[in-house]
Amino acid sequence: MSTTNCLVTNDWICGEYLRTRGGELTEATLQHVGITAASVLLGLLVAFPLALLVRARPRLAAPVLGLTTLLYTVPSLAMFSLLLPFFGLSASLVVTGLVLYSLTILVRNILAGLEAVPAGTREAARGMGYGPGRLLWEVELPLALPSVMAGVRMATVSTIALTTVGSIVGRGGLGNLIEDALPTFFKAQVLAASVLCVLLAVAADLTLLGVQRLLTPWTRIRTARGAVA
Repeated sequence: MSTTNCLVTNDWICGEYLRTRGGELTEATLQHVGITAASVLLGLLVAFPLALLVRARPRLAAPVLGLTTLLYTVPSLAMFSLLLPFFGLSASLVVTGLVLYSLTILVRNILAGLEAVPAGTREAARGMGYGPGRLLWEVELPLALPSVMAGVRMATVSTIALTTVGSIVGRGGLGNLIEDALPTFFKAQVLAASVLCVLLAVAADLTLLGVQRLLTPWTRIRTARGAVA
């Protein structure tokens, strides 16, 4: 079967589709990456102060963590419908929904990382004259980074998957291509967009893992010492 007629025969694997629709794939991929990046970054900006609030006031842990978990259980179509009166059919609608979904992962991981910092380390830093702000940014947060980055990785992969649902308002990145192809069962477009979603998730996870290793060199040293021992 020749490559030139694979669009007519509606093959799953079609080089002609990739050649003629490359611009559409690139545009959808860039939109997907942009929505994902904005959602995860905004999620971090919201989750970090929430985690600090919960740590400072433990009695708020149950309501804050319970609320973020509740938000995560809301079906995506219902979430976007509830946000629609506030944001209309815009990218802000999708980003806001994805930020809300990311909170349960990010808040829990940031909080777990901060709570895992040894009490002796905090006391030693205070004895050296570290104030609360300096203690947080120069001691606690660096030590909490492995847990924080694990949360960011999970939130990013989850957000890449959920972004496709934004196609219901035309802001779903690669999800737009999948939705457009389903009524006519355009196999090549469904497969290409789906594979790109998977590749985006894998690439994002590996990239963030590399960033984590660069930011936490002491974990590699500890692992190497353990292997030698």
